[in-house]
Amino acid sequence: MTQIAGVDSSTQSCKVVIRDLETGALVRSGRASHPDGTEVDPAAWWSALGAAIADAGGLDDVAAISIGGQQHGMVVLDASGRVIRDALLWNDTRSAAAAAALTDEVGATEYARRAGSVPVASFTATKLRWLRDAEPENAARVAAVALPHDWLTWRLLGYGPEDESPLGPQFDALVTDRSDASGTAYWSPSDDDYDLGLFELALGRAARVAAGVASDGFAGTPDTPSGTTATDSPEATGVVLPRVLGPADSAGMTAEQKGLVSVRAGLVVGPGAGDNAGAALGLGAASGDVIVSIGTSGTVFAVTDVSVPDPSGSVAGFADASGRFLPLVATLNAARVLGTVADLLDVDFEEFADLALRAPAGAEGVVLVPYFEGERTPNLPEAKASVHGLSIASSRRENLARAAVEGMLSGLAAGLDAVRAVGVREQRLLLVGGAALNPAVQAVAAQVFDAPVVVPAPGEYVANGAAVQAAWVLTGTRPEWPLEVVAEPEPDFRPVIREQYDRYARLASL
Repeated sequence: MTQIAGVDSSTQSCKVVIRDLETGALVRSGRASHPDGTEVDPAAWWSALGAAIADAGGLDDVAAISIGGQQHGMVVLDASGRVIRDALLWNDTRSAAAAAALTDEVGATEYARRAGSVPVASFTATKLRWLRDAEPENAARVAAVALPHDWLTWRLLGYGPEDESPLGPQFDALVTDRSDASGTAYWSPSDDDYDLGLFELALGRAARVAAGVASDGFAGTPDTPSGTTATDSPEATGVVLPRVLGPADSAGMTAEQKGLVSVRAGLVVGPGAGDNAGAALGLGAASGDVIVSIGTSGTVFAVTDVSVPDPSGSVAGFADASGRFLPLVATLNAARVLGTVADLLDVDFEEFADLALRAPAGAEGVVLVPYFEGERTPNLPEAKASVHGLSIASSRRENLARAAVEGMLSGLAAGLDAVRAVGVREQRLLLVGGAALNPAVQAVAAQVFDAPVVVPAPGEYVANGAAVQAAWVLTGTRPEWPLEVVAEPEPDFRPVIREQYDRYARLASL
């Protein structure tokens, strides 16, 4: 039995799944936690990857592996291949002013045309501008820029600082994929290429694209000399950006490593993917499917045949991991909203769901606008959460629990409206993420979303998507594994919930 591995290096943890190549059946899995915070030393991701692989029983019987990861994070490397400073994650909003400055300098319409999206604080370009302005000494040291999954793939292939890796700091071995590159705000989904002018505008430094290194002639790798670094040739000038691979291209093969990450030599390594694109692969999303994901962040996205840039900035015009496109709306506040309110009410998630279901639709006029951590859509990085509509009669724990669920899902429903506005037409909504199994979330989703809701069986869909990608690279054919559905809540559209939320959300944005 041939086995392949998929990795999800997410904000909160690293998950590894080992699957059967033919059927997609889960053979075994492992996980390890990541540290909290909006800036993290990437060494913690490397350590967690090793722990998750060990927890999954190792990779000795695995033929191929690919890594999905959180999008947008800024990993900056010096000339020796060392990380210069802790990575700024997607949910770090300190670059909000930098996002506004870049948009002003280029213009929202022009930026959307060139990069598919209008910058917000999540995107890598804004974090590089912040680095240029806030930490100029560190900005001057940057020799290469990677995203979280790029850096982990590079390390898995055996590259890194001389004293930490068998192959040393070969920046020309850096690779990424279309989906993650499209979240930088300096790569164009429509042109399928970097916009180096936008990169230079962000960091104030010129850039070049990694040339690639030979990998024993394995298909999908370029025929270029190995051993090149950022300073080895006359063409090697400027900050190095990862080479963008196609869906079935190999990043190379693993080098044997025995440190924090134990891996044998010769595993085929896929290009990797951003987390949402990985989830779309793992779900087998097709035209007509819109995915609503409720995790640390909330996302609404669809797979489309054409790029759909949105000058308003509401929809990010990302690429997907299959060669198509992934228009996406993201919210910063999702499952943590439910956890925060459950803690406030001093109940566990089962009790929280029971409370919410005992309240009527609309929570007797109580509305929670859930901007606990600022918000990305709408773009309100400094906003805070607020509760509205309380009266003596409505001030009940049940209504507050219900308002938390309604507020979170109404924010995502507004995201669905934005995706529709750029031309997406859904036939069903796939509701995924840990919170999707909450019975209150399922019931309210059927009232908030005016489209059929389907809840797939719980699973590590980003890691599953990475496994799909590993199988695709290994065989040259994208596998089609079955999707198990566990719930299809009865449609019960209640526009009054959306109307209440919209009214108070507008007040909260003033």
